[in-house]
Amino acid sequence: MFFDDWTSIGRTLLTGVFAYVLLVALLRVSGKRTLAKMNAFDLVVTIAIGSTLSATIVSKSTPLADGVATLGLLAALQFVVAWGALRVRWFERLVKSEPTLLVYRGAIRDEALRHQRVSREEIMAAIRGGGLARLEDAGAVVLETDGSFSVIRTDALPPSGTRSSVLPD
Repeated sequence: MFFDDWTSIGRTLLTGVFAYVLLVALLRVSGKRTLAKMNAFDLVVTIAIGSTLSATIVSKSTPLADGVATLGLLAALQFVVAWGALRVRWFERLVKSEPTLLVYRGAIRDEALRHQRVSREEIMAAIRGGGLARLEDAGAVVLETDGSFSVIRTDALPPSGTRSSVLPD
């Protein structure tokens, strides 16, 4: 239960070093975007990479070559999906969510809150986190594609009736 033999410990250490070096190399090759705030798709791929890395290091039934192939495949698929999402609009909509306007000019959009499963308390926390003291001071609160909230002060909004290129519909 606590100790089988030194061979399994040696295998774990050796495989761990190789898998770690590979992971660092993959992260460097895949770029800064891999480590930025993630949307749901990025999060799923990151969890899959972590699970694969863990299985490669710990499981005796997963050879290092299989783990390396799987990590490489996940990185390649992530690249292809990101590349496609940048170039094909319908594909981007398929793999990424759109930002959602939750508050506009101090008024909470209840339907948007229900649809996104966000509470009024979370909105107020985001407003406080944005340095504002009152709901009326929030020109807009946007739920971003990565799940974070953006808070825009009322005085930073364009005049009423003017279309903003920053705010979602």
